[in-house]
Amino acid sequence: MPITFMAVRPMSIRVSMPRSIRMAAAGIEAHIFMPADVPLANRVECEAFGAHLTLVDGLISDCGRIVAERKAAEGWFDISTLKEPFRVEGKKTMGYELVEQLEWEYPEAVFYPTGGGVGLIGMWKAFEEMEQLGWVRGRRPKMVAIQAAGCAPVARAFDRGDTVSTMWENAHTFASGLRVPKPYGDALILEIVRASGGTVVALTDDEIFASLKDWGRHEGILLSPEGAAATAAWDRLVETGFLKAEDRVVLFNTGSGNKYADVIAERFGLEGVG
Repeated sequence: MPITFMAVRPMSIRVSMPRSIRMAAAGIEAHIFMPADVPLANRVECEAFGAHLTLVDGLISDCGRIVAERKAAEGWFDISTLKEPFRVEGKKTMGYELVEQLEWEYPEAVFYPTGGGVGLIGMWKAFEEMEQLGWVRGRRPKMVAIQAAGCAPVARAFDRGDTVSTMWENAHTFASGLRVPKPYGDALILEIVRASGGTVVALTDDEIFASLKDWGRHEGILLSPEGAAATAAWDRLVETGFLKAEDRVVLFNTGSGNKYADVIAERFGLEGVG
């Protein structure tokens, strides 16, 4: 099966390392705002690394609003998605690694779980840079943005032909990284997907969980729910004929399923967990 999962190298570790860890290592005070119902591991990390944690009864958009309202008075530097340039530059390294590991040729498609979408934006920037340097061959891959059906503002905007998304009401999904009711970079995401000839796919939680179980039992990989959304999306796009089974594609699993132990346990109906 011509599917590639990105290997984790030191560069990738720096990109994906929780910001509370990086700030603790640098001796920088961190104030973290997160929805109260996020997977427990997220809260544990913040507590372990000494961050000032505030749990918000709402969504990530509510967390962002609180930070925006308080940052001037508190003297905070906002490092949320696309509010500073460095995160895009870090995520960009995924595009460099992807092409390098494929011997400087593009795959047919790249599947990226898209909540805030900064990884997709960063990779597109990397592709532009590598083309200018003459490092890569072929046509840029179709960029496939993946969302959950319970929170799919980009998918809805793509289907409607809109250039920006609108706020998704009553957002819900166990893939918490996809529970972003209106991405800050939605216009960029939509522009990139369309320019690449790609698409946006929205999966139900049942479809995501079925793919998570399938890959665990047959491939020995415990995907994050977001990563399982990517594998489920690949199945759908092959079934619909958007891609051929023999196409070389890259799926991004954006987290370890171990960090979602409580959430996945609930989906399995395990008792006494969490």
